[in-house]
Amino acid sequence: MYFRASALVCATHPHGETAVIVRLLTMEHGLVAAYVAGGRGRQMRPVLIPGNVVEAEVRSKSENQLPFARVELVRSRGPWLTEPLPAAAIAWVTALTATALPERHPYPPLYEALSALLDAVCVAPSARGWVLPLLSYEVLVLRELGYGTPVERPEQLDWPAFHDVFDRIGRELARYPLADRRRDVMAARALLRERLERIEGWE
Repeated sequence: MYFRASALVCATHPHGETAVIVRLLTMEHGLVAAYVAGGRGRQMRPVLIPGNVVEAEVRSKSENQLPFARVELVRSRGPWLTEPLPAAAIAWVTALTATALPERHPYPPLYEALSALLDAVCVAPSARGWVLPLLSYEVLVLRELGYGTPVERPEQLDWPAFHDVFDRIGRELARYPLADRRRDVMAARALLRERLERIEGWE
């Protein structure tokens, strides 16, 4: 297997003393786990931040072997990780993607939607600019994975309605794609909810 593609960093896990296993979302190859040598080093740590856009070169000798990857930074989300609310949103949507999607199954609509959502989180002047797209992304994850949820996001940002839909979608995610990992992953969503509650008008 060999490909070179633009990718979104969704998760990293330490491997050995200096390497990491990174999960990358690509347009054509879906979610791909790969070994990055030196991924915990000073130069690579800022590149492998979840939410970052990278150019990835991925190769393996067989389909059953964990691929090796070389990655180059294209766009960093690092500056927004110092802002509590954007940081929580980025952490949640990348964790959801890394955990819920099966590996090596392409989901072009999810790749495009996640790219647009991450951009919105980073450029919108406030959470009001991205909370509805975030709900849309969660619903799209459910639908792309075959969970025909009846939950629809509000057409306009009405905080009481948003509060209700946010909680209902959370229950669907915990019940279906995150059923085996909900405690680990849903903690990121709980943190996002807590920070959103501080916005005036949430209640």
